[in-house]
Amino acid sequence: MLGPLQVVNGASTHRPRGPKVRKVLALLAVRPRDIIDLDTIVEELWDGAPPATAVSTVRTHVYHLRQELERELGSAARDVLVTEGSGYALHLPPGRLDLEEFTRLCAQARAELRAGRREAAIQTLDTALGLWRGRPLSDVSRGRVLAGHVARIEDLRLRAQELRIEAAMGLGQHREVVPDLIRLIAVDPLNEWLHARLIDALHRSGRRGDALRAFNHVRSVLAEELGLEPSEDLRQLQHHILAGGSAA
Repeated sequence: MLGPLQVVNGASTHRPRGPKVRKVLALLAVRPRDIIDLDTIVEELWDGAPPATAVSTVRTHVYHLRQELERELGSAARDVLVTEGSGYALHLPPGRLDLEEFTRLCAQARAELRAGRREAAIQTLDTALGLWRGRPLSDVSRGRVLAGHVARIEDLRLRAQELRIEAAMGLGQHREVVPDLIRLIAVDPLNEWLHARLIDALHRSGRRGDALRAFNHVRSVLAEELGLEPSEDLRQLQHHILAGGSAA
């Protein structure tokens, strides 16, 4: 799920054919082991304007998906994609979805940080972020339901990236995180937390002028995009640098 949607079975990788078949699989995968009712699937596939044949068409898509899974997984596919009352569920053992493994690793990293094990947390977060192959479900057209799930998944990735920066800065790796911060800000230019970490990292790297230019940049972005002034944390950073405060 952390990239184009695909089914991996050993050395074999399969991408479901057909946009609606992929969408059905994605909808089941974002809520593994939960029953996804027909109404939700119909809403996602046709965005509030379903044809009269919507229910039978959904069943056809599920039939084709089950066939594809059986070709990849054999008879085990019958226990993976199951019919539950008026809906369907994807029954997978915990950890078989890359999203679930990513979430588990992030929880482990947070525990390592709480225990003061920053280096271990960075290694764990690098493993977690290494699971990503691009934007989540990048080859699936998204309706209202899936769009909400994708936004949630992308936010989980950002939180992991922020956690890694926090851990690295705690180890004094201020120069090392500057390129990552610049890259993340390019994607999320209104994220004041990222801007504050960049200003702080530049200052602690001995780049006082660059730190002040970074503050002026975020002030301009916030004014132009939102008509807002920088947060109190950002203003305090600026005052600290201007006052010649220690970068230690």
